[in-house]
Amino acid sequence: MTYIPASVVAIMAHPDDIEFTCAGTLARWARAGCRVSYILCTSGDAGIDEPGMTRARAADIRKEESHAAARLAGAAEVVFLDEPDGLLENTLALRKKLVRELRRLRPEVVMSGDPTVVITGDTYINHPDHRAAATAAIDAVFPAIGQPLVFPELAEEGLHPHKVRKVYLTGRSQHEVFISIDETIDVKIEALCAHKSQMRDWDPGDMIREWAAEAARGKEMQYAESFRVITLQDDETWARLNAPTDPPEV
Repeated sequence: MTYIPASVVAIMAHPDDIEFTCAGTLARWARAGCRVSYILCTSGDAGIDEPGMTRARAADIRKEESHAAARLAGAAEVVFLDEPDGLLENTLALRKKLVRELRRLRPEVVMSGDPTVVITGDTYINHPDHRAAATAAIDAVFPAIGQPLVFPELAEEGLHPHKVRKVYLTGRSQHEVFISIDETIDVKIEALCAHKSQMRDWDPGDMIREWAAEAARGKEMQYAESFRVITLQDDETWARLNAPTDPPEV
């Protein structure tokens, strides 16, 4: 898979979700000149189980870790929507927050989880926050972000409709696009380890390499991340939507 978008926004529920799922691809694209941005619906404020820990302190710790991980991967920006960790819901208010940021960032690609994934195998139930974030992401991308009469008040902020070209979904379901992360798997692991409050004394390197090798099995790569890809705008339409406008005649 050699396609490199000009810009991508990854939308996930928690700090470390990106690093577990798609940071290798994002780092690869960033190295190729893609503008990479993260939107995290929560700040992971329920994710540190220590005596005396508060949500506010946990949020501060996890935001700092997220910024460190994003820098390692080459991301230009991390946006936190500060929804409650562990209680995330796909509400109209969350959709509006996402539409606001997506109209501001105007990405070619949006990357998120797959909202259809609930149970994987016989050992894993997908976190309800993951499902809520993924559903909110695709609901924001289509049709809300591109409809001028949906959240029209955002135009008063200078935020106008925008159409996304492709959506990449992670989650090990119906995947048909496999992207080599041979050159960035070490970055992916280092970025994941930046989440020190979650990794503690555990080194996730062996597990991440095992997952990536499994995704790459039978393909001309050693390590891969896999995606289900939805193409919303074909090449001709995308070129027309993004054609430079002629300057006004004087």
